[in-house]
Amino acid sequence: MPEASPTLRVCALYPDLMNIYADRGNLIVLERRCSWRGIGFQLTPCGLGERLHPDAHDLFYIGGGQDRDQRLCAADLIELKGDSLRAAAARGAVVLGVCGGYQLLGRSYTLEDEQIDGLGILDLVTVREHGPRLIGNVAIEVQGLAGVPDGTVLAGFENHGGRTRLSAGQPPLGRVLKGYGNDGRSGMEGAVAGNTIGTYLHGPLLPKNVWFADWLIVTALGLGPEELSPLQDELESRTHAGALRAAGV
Repeated sequence: MPEASPTLRVCALYPDLMNIYADRGNLIVLERRCSWRGIGFQLTPCGLGERLHPDAHDLFYIGGGQDRDQRLCAADLIELKGDSLRAAAARGAVVLGVCGGYQLLGRSYTLEDEQIDGLGILDLVTVREHGPRLIGNVAIEVQGLAGVPDGTVLAGFENHGGRTRLSAGQPPLGRVLKGYGNDGRSGMEGAVAGNTIGTYLHGPLLPKNVWFADWLIVTALGLGPEELSPLQDELESRTHAGALRAAGV
């Protein structure tokens, strides 16, 4: 009998609150690229007050939100979901945090006189400093993803007031080619620990970088890249090229 097609089980954390940067577009890209290949797709929202099962999903996604909403989600993460999400990350599930979600995966986010605790899956801290927001098109050369060739580029848009600083032992997601990155000074963007990834790139991220969407799919399902059938990506390639041009790369 033919082997049954896999199903990608995605958990969207706080989709009603952490969704100000077209984060639904990222989820739609994952769903469509699975569907076009005959891969099942199961999306489960998990909001405030709901518990999380660490083994029930292959990929966990948390997007960006306003400071007020981020405070609410941070408290809920620590109280109800933190142990489960750390356990999922430890077993190799994919965890992707974008912008505010990225900050919550770190150890803390300091906002004026308030320190908001994070999950500590990524070894970093974020501080809201006086000064302009870091806004604009951005492109990075990826460094920290298993199986991704050196020189592969992610392109997107950044808009953040927080400055994120990585610990000495925390690898970044990549090197900034154009834009500000984590803090506008280090030349680094994002962070990676195993299959947990944080980044400030949105706009949204995956429609501009479908190669990264495919990497998330194969990694979450435990497949090899050769097991993912190719798609007709002419439009997607032009979109990626346009994002690179917008960033000046």
